[in-house]
Amino acid sequence: MSYLEYQVKYTPSGFRKLLYLNWPVIVLITAVASAGFLMLYSVAGGDISRWAEPQMKRFGVGLLLMIGVAMIPIWFWRNVAGVAYAGSLFLLVLVEFVGTEGKGAVRWIDLGFMQLQPSELMKIALVMALAAYYDWLPMTKTSRPLWLLPPLVLIFVPTALVLRQPDLGTSILLVAGGGTLMFLAGVHWAYFATIIAAGAGVVAAVFQSRGTEWQLLKDYQYRRIDTFLDPAADPLGAGYHITQAKIAFGSGGFAGKGFMQGTQSRLNFLPEKQTDFIFNTLAEEFGFVGAMTLLVLYGLIIFFCVASALQNQNRFAALLTLGVAMTFFLFFAVNMAMVMGLAPVVGVPLPLVSYGGSAMLVLLLAFGLVQSAHVHRPR
Repeated sequence: MSYLEYQVKYTPSGFRKLLYLNWPVIVLITAVASAGFLMLYSVAGGDISRWAEPQMKRFGVGLLLMIGVAMIPIWFWRNVAGVAYAGSLFLLVLVEFVGTEGKGAVRWIDLGFMQLQPSELMKIALVMALAAYYDWLPMTKTSRPLWLLPPLVLIFVPTALVLRQPDLGTSILLVAGGGTLMFLAGVHWAYFATIIAAGAGVVAAVFQSRGTEWQLLKDYQYRRIDTFLDPAADPLGAGYHITQAKIAFGSGGFAGKGFMQGTQSRLNFLPEKQTDFIFNTLAEEFGFVGAMTLLVLYGLIIFFCVASALQNQNRFAALLTLGVAMTFFLFFAVNMAMVMGLAPVVGVPLPLVSYGGSAMLVLLLAFGLVQSAHVHRPR
């Protein structure tokens, strides 16, 4: 069957597309976002208009965007994958010239009605571009060295631009997400073993370069590493944030202190309580039960996405779905590890829960692509 025949045969029409949506994923996403609304209401001290209401409006817009994207055939998204990547890359370059600064970093473009963060768009555009590349590339060439160069360029060019902002957390996610998709596409494991060994060498070089003329990281990034290794060494300085985060996380116990009863967040001991450290607020107020419930909801979203991908005979659609699922996993895994002291603090928000416009809308756009793959798969 030719590609055009495939497009015509497996494109449902009309109301049937709504019936074909992966409704369990939509329900789970709404449940996670609702938990975020509750937490934003709580950390604002019962003020719904401060963070919760704007977030609910964004989610409503994003949900409509997700369904709208799902109605468009998956072959269309395959055809525009290169355009999406080029557009996101252009916006990353544009940040260098017209970007707005916040907390010492230049990561946003002011659109008037919202602050757009192009690096968020690039996370999804990169997955689209790599999925389209490996859909085009014959399986026999997947692990040949020459054909590894294009995906590596696709990954490391935006990563270098994001590092300049600087945004170490997003850079890590771009490399990890791109590498994961290459592995899922069938690239031989030996390449990844080599990269891991090289990565160990880079880590050693990072520590060796500290204080020299060729220092590889910014001073604040080294301080984050120091804080991660020994937060108690400076509990009132660099280690203050993670120390307070651990106190909030542990003080919730099994069932938590109760909704809006978290002392760490209510008394402003917890830093960035509406964004990066919102998971600690949830754990303090709802305890182990609440934290595990959220983790189970995340896990179920991953499960339904992977199940959809495994049933999809379209290689691009399957890779795209797996790529979005793994990117989503990296989002919450890095954030949770970060706020529990298991990884350095790198400024990664908790997906669908943390306050933020760009991250919310882009993530729902990504799930719209997953829904498009699910709706238009062969049945």
